[in-house]
Amino acid sequence: MKLNYKRTFLLSLAFLSISAFWQLYDNLIPLILKNTFGLGDTLTGGIMAVDNVLALFLLPLFGAYSDKVNTRLGKRTPFIVVGTIFAVIFMMLIPLADQMQSFILFFVALGITLIAMGTYRSPAVALMPDLTPKPLRSKANAIINLMGAVGGIFALAMISLLIPKGEHPNYTYVFLAVALLMVISVIVLVMTIKENKFAKEIVEDEEPATETGSSLVDTPEEKEMSKDVKRSLYFILASIFLWFTAYNAVTTAFSRYATEVWGLQGGSFANALMVAMAAAIVSFIPVGIISSHIGRKKTILIGIVLMSLSYFSGFLFVHYSPWINLVFVFTGIGWASINVNSYPMVVEISRSGDVGKYTGLYYTFSMAAQIFTPVFSGFLLENVSYRTLFPYAVIFSALSFCTMLFVKHGDSKPPKRESALENFDVED
Repeated sequence: MKLNYKRTFLLSLAFLSISAFWQLYDNLIPLILKNTFGLGDTLTGGIMAVDNVLALFLLPLFGAYSDKVNTRLGKRTPFIVVGTIFAVIFMMLIPLADQMQSFILFFVALGITLIAMGTYRSPAVALMPDLTPKPLRSKANAIINLMGAVGGIFALAMISLLIPKGEHPNYTYVFLAVALLMVISVIVLVMTIKENKFAKEIVEDEEPATETGSSLVDTPEEKEMSKDVKRSLYFILASIFLWFTAYNAVTTAFSRYATEVWGLQGGSFANALMVAMAAAIVSFIPVGIISSHIGRKKTILIGIVLMSLSYFSGFLFVHYSPWINLVFVFTGIGWASINVNSYPMVVEISRSGDVGKYTGLYYTFSMAAQIFTPVFSGFLLENVSYRTLFPYAVIFSALSFCTMLFVKHGDSKPPKRESALENFDVED
């Protein structure tokens, strides 16, 4: 059984478009809120947290709803098509509202765009397991993550290239570039991925395996989780909350920080973020190899140290210097070290119970951090100083190091990957 790479690349176009949008959202919406509408950083942080609040409700709701529908286009494709159409239409009203300085139009357009994005993210992600045989899903998920990174880098490149310098730049062309990418991606997806046909093929391929008399699904006896294991679970969930609190504060506020503290204009701030993302992509394979030798916990701790040092180094730059790009290289390496290993540790701890339940816990704690930190860090930026951003990240990153030290379970060394590509198979 071999993975159909062409099909996997094509079905991952939906995730590519989603990732491109969120990079655009995280970097430009805070600038519009602050520079055009004069909102304080606390309120800006609150608005930036809305998408994560919506995600807590919309992702499971529309993920479950898409399981139950059956159309000529399939179960997931209609959500992807309709969601993309509404998202593209209303996201293009955002730069118009910015130029008109109409907060009502901006707020309505942003709200509908976020709802539209929330309606099809889960169906888009679910499309991969629907159309991929179970033994090959690890490799397929690796391709999904790579394509998502490509989408993110595309958005950052457009920000860097298309935003003119000036006090009130016009963001229309950047939004248009990302919108076109989203539309083209979904058109190609619909034209090439015949969901019902391919899903039927997958079912037919897997049915013989289930008729051999030996179950392919492990059904371990449910056991009560011991106190020691529960303690490890609580500490790793706390760690997830803490390092997401640090990381998301920087990514959400970086565009404002770069303009306020370093005096960067236009979209030049995006270059450092592109460097971090590229470093993370390059690091996935060596991080996977290192994890297989020293274990997940030690690799995560190394990643936290790298992240903490990069945050501290960022604080030392009073003025912009090209050397900041080197700092962001270590940010990307550190984040890859954490991201590759944290979710598998949660799954490893929960293997005697309901894996789906603990996957939900992982996302609950990561999203909770991304709801909390834009508001709290924004309050500090507004009422203390922009220079609090990196120390804030250092503190929460260091706290995550402390809580990870108490994690005593889930640290089995990952098995050696069958191919280098599988090292990109991370949850995000």
